Amino acid sequence: MKAVSFLPAATSMIYEMGLQDMLHAVTFECPQESLHLPKAVRCVLEGKNYSSNEIDKMFSASKAEGKSLYYVDIDLLKEIEPDIIFTQDVCEVCQIDTACTHSAVSQLAKQPVLVPLSPNNLDDVFACAITIAKALGREEVAYQYLAQLKSRTDFIIDELRRNRAPLKRVMLMEWIEPVYNCGHWIPFQIAHAGGVDMLSNPAGDSIVTSWDKILKYDPEILVIAPCGFTVERTMEEMSLLYQKEGWYNLKAVRDNRVYIADYDLFTQPSIGTLVDGITLLSCMFHPEIFHIPENLKRKLLHLELVENKPLHGN
Repeated sequence: MKAVSFLPAATSMIYEMGLQDMLHAVTFECPQESLHLPKAVRCVLEGKNYSSNEIDKMFSASKAEGKSLYYVDIDLLKEIEPDIIFTQDVCEVCQIDTACTHSAVSQLAKQPVLVPLSPNNLDDVFACAITIAKALGREEVAYQYLAQLKSRTDFIIDELRRNRAPLKRVMLMEWIEPVYNCGHWIPFQIAHAGGVDMLSNPAGDSIVTSWDKILKYDPEILVIAPCGFTVERTMEEMSLLYQKEGWYNLKAVRDNRVYIADYDLFTQPSIGTLVDGITLLSCMFHPEIFHIPENLKRKLLHLELVENKPLHGN
């Protein structure tokens, strides 16, 4: 069985389930463990350091023109002759979509089976592991994998109940300029961790959210995790938020409850990183109950302020 992944989340889950021997090519954004594999998907923005606003404008323009910023290495696919290609239909901005994949693989003499992974909520993402493992002929592995992860989320929920932890009023930003709320499975992650994001769009797309609406909502806790950005990359753009009128009056800012997190905890996720995301969210929302695991500390920055000036936290 020869598989190719056009989706970083699928690549991560394949490795987490120990099925990587079947994987023959990945995308340019796939995780570190797959760096040795050839890249079947590239992006015209690869290696460039555009601002949030520039990236948003370029993707919006390409979508309006019916074009894609991603392209497929057809020659590589002809050489591999894959049996299966994992793709997605959730977001044509984040990754190449199934329609573009259809167009590309139509040129192949041997037609692979396309397996789209298009989750909307958290349960859907968990089901993707079964879809992947079943397509690779190893369905039983998925159930073992999911059982281990579910034990982690069950522990968090049980601790929240045992401590009668109150829900925290949260906002998670998926983009900075313009500001996007969070959507799809992320509001469910927030709920699992003991929070509620009333500006979010559960099981739907994230959308541009006005700053006035954010000021009126006045979140207790603000989590900033732009899609595709690490903590370090996000810090390069935080001045855009500092300059917004009313930023320093937000309750989350006044109370030093602003956090910056790596994108893969929430967007472009595997189930493993989603559960890591829930774990870190529970630590942000309820530090009196939960403590950040040592292996996840590098994926989170607590942004603190001193006399209304940003100070890098821990």
